[in-house]
Amino acid sequence: MLKRVKHVPEATFRETFSKGDLFTKLSFVIMGLSQLKNKQWLKGIVFLLSEIAFLSWLVFNGLSAISLLGNLGAVKTKKVVFDEAQGVYVTHQPDNSMLILLFGVMSIVVVLCWLVLYVVSLRSTRHLYALNRDAGHIPTTKEDLASLLDSRLHVTLMTIPLLGILAFTVTPILYMITIAFTNFDHNHPVGFSWTGVRAFGNIITGNVAQAFFPILLWTLVWAVIATASTFIFGVLLAMLIESKGIKYKGFWRTIFVIVFAVPQFVSLLMMSQMLDNSGPINSLFMSLGWLSPNSPIQFLSDPNLARVSVIFVNMWIGIPVSMLTSTAIIQNLSQDQIEAARIDGASTFQIFHSITFPQIVFVMTPALIQQFIGNINNFNVIYLLTNGGPLTVSYSNATGGPGGTDLLVTWLFKLTMGQQADYNLAAALGIIIFIISATVSILTYRRTNAFKEG
Repeated sequence: MLKRVKHVPEATFRETFSKGDLFTKLSFVIMGLSQLKNKQWLKGIVFLLSEIAFLSWLVFNGLSAISLLGNLGAVKTKKVVFDEAQGVYVTHQPDNSMLILLFGVMSIVVVLCWLVLYVVSLRSTRHLYALNRDAGHIPTTKEDLASLLDSRLHVTLMTIPLLGILAFTVTPILYMITIAFTNFDHNHPVGFSWTGVRAFGNIITGNVAQAFFPILLWTLVWAVIATASTFIFGVLLAMLIESKGIKYKGFWRTIFVIVFAVPQFVSLLMMSQMLDNSGPINSLFMSLGWLSPNSPIQFLSDPNLARVSVIFVNMWIGIPVSMLTSTAIIQNLSQDQIEAARIDGASTFQIFHSITFPQIVFVMTPALIQQFIGNINNFNVIYLLTNGGPLTVSYSNATGGPGGTDLLVTWLFKLTMGQQADYNLAAALGIIIFIISATVSILTYRRTNAFKEG
C-alpha cells in the first residue's frame, strides 16, 4: 500500500536563512552541509564535491579563460623581434583567438551550469528546513534513489539527454553566435578581435548585400514552391492510387516508395549526370536530331533553367514522402461524411475540395511548416545537383562565390569551406537564417487551425 505524502508548505529563502540552524545558514555558502547534517549522505557529498571541483577549476583555469575573452589575445599578428640576450631573432606567433574564444564560451557555460546546481542545492536546503520546521519525514538516501525510478523518473531520463544537448548543441551555437561579432575571416585566420555588428552590416548594407538579398529572395521562393509542389502532387498521387478503379495499389505504392528508399545523394548525383550538357538526356535529343551537337539544353548551366531543374528534381524526391503521409490520412478519414455528400449529389471534385483536402491540410499543417523550414535549409538537393551554380555576373564580386541556385545555407557552407574562409560572415548569416526560420515557423503555426484547436 502506497504511503500518502504529506504536503509541506515551502519556506522562503529569507526565512530559511534567518531561522535555520548553523548548517542551514552555511549551506548558502558551502553546498551540501544541510544535506549531510540531515543524513542525506549521497546528495550532500555530491553537492560538496561539485562546489570544491568548481572552485578549484575556477581559480586555476576558469577565471583566466573568461578574462581572455576581453581582447581574445593580446598578440594578433606574427612578430619577429631581436632577442639581445641570445643575440638572435625570435618569432612570436599570434595568440590563437579561436581557442581562446572556445574555452571562454565553454567556461561561461560551466559557470551557468554550476549556478543552476547551486539553485538546486538552495532549494533542497529550503525543503529540508521546511521538513524540520513542520516535523516532516526527511527522505533517506535510499528513498531518494528509489524516487529517481518512481516519482522523479523524468529527472533520471532527461539528465543525460539534456547534458548532451548542452554540450553538443547549445555550446556550439553560442560559439557560432560569438564568432559573428568578430573579424574571424581569411585576413585574420589566427588572431582576431571583437568588431560588434560589423559582419551584419556588411551583409545588409555592405559589399555582400548585392548577393544576400537576391539569394534570400530565391531561398524563400524555392522553399514555397518546393513545399507546395511536393505536397499538392503527393496528395493528388495518393488520391489517384486510393481511387476505387485502380488495381494493384500496393504495387504502385511500392514503385514510388523505392524512389524515397534510394539514398538521396545517389539519386541527386545521378540526376546531375543526366542533366549535364553532355549527359544522356541531351545526347538522346541530339541523336534524334532535336538538338544540334553544339546547342545542348543547359539544364544546369543556365541560371534560370537550373532553378527550374532543381525544383523538378526536388519534386521527384519529395512527392513520395507526401504521398505516404497523405495515404495514411486518406485511409483514416471518416467515410460517413463522404457518403453523405455523395448522397446529396456532390461530385468527386466537390468532395475532394470541401472534405478530403481540408482534412488533409488540417492534419499535415505542422508537417508542412517543418518541410518549409527544411527546404530553407535544404543543402543536399542544391549542393549535390548544381553545387550552387552556375556562377552569375551579378554575384561575381560577392564573398564566397555564390551561384545562381545557391540557397543561404549552401552559401554559408561556401563561406566556411572555400579558399577564403570568412567565418564571421558565415556565423552572421547562420543567425539571420535562424531568425527567418523561427519567425516564419512561429507566425505560421500560430495561425493554423491545428494550433487554435489544439
